[in-house]
Amino acid sequence: MDHRSIGELMTRDVVSVRLDTPFKEIARALADHGVSAVPVLDDGGRPVGVVSEADLLRKAANRSDMSGRTPLPHLEAWERARAEGVVAAEIMYAPAICAQPRWTVVEAARLMAEQHVKRLPVVDETDKLLGIVSRSDLLRVFLRRDSAIHEEISRDILTRTLRLAPSAVTADVEQGQVSLHGAVDDEHTVAVLLRLCGSVDGVVAVSEDLRHPPAATGLTETGLTETGLTETAGRRRAS
Repeated sequence: MDHRSIGELMTRDVVSVRLDTPFKEIARALADHGVSAVPVLDDGGRPVGVVSEADLLRKAANRSDMSGRTPLPHLEAWERARAEGVVAAEIMYAPAICAQPRWTVVEAARLMAEQHVKRLPVVDETDKLLGIVSRSDLLRVFLRRDSAIHEEISRDILTRTLRLAPSAVTADVEQGQVSLHGAVDDEHTVAVLLRLCGSVDGVVAVSEDLRHPPAATGLTETGLTETGLTETAGRRRAS
């Protein structure tokens, strides 16, 4: 299966600032380019942090409310230092949480969730900036057409990977939801199918209506195991 990489989804024309970029220039860059955050680069073009709208708004929130309607928020020392910052190095969130261009959507999404960030600078092997990927970029995989999802499941999973006969299992795809129908050899194959189909780019959910032989229990019609029958017969012969 071919998963879209972060290198394919990322934005390459990245708006960035330097460590010594003043507060107002950062705000102007966000407004002029219609972005909500920018990576902060060192002299070697490597991301060392990120400045977002939320970071800039911290300065406004840290000011006294002359109307007296809202109290001054309590800030930790490091938060107050960032709120009082005047250049990117003093305002930014650091270190920068970065991704590699070869990563999959799953890898990037998990890192965003774990680190509670909305975007990831994408860097090469030398940590130089290549692009940036955001939550909205990752969501683009769910714009994939149902026909493309169906083709990948039928060709790569059912035929090439599991080598199932074309008539054995069929997949219906509607709005990214996959429904599997047919018959397989055992319950293990069902679990494998669900896992593989669920990993296809653009799939929202997978359901199945697959028939398979019941698992062997070793019970006879009388309810005794074969071993139990042998032991019983042996006791009868001994008596």
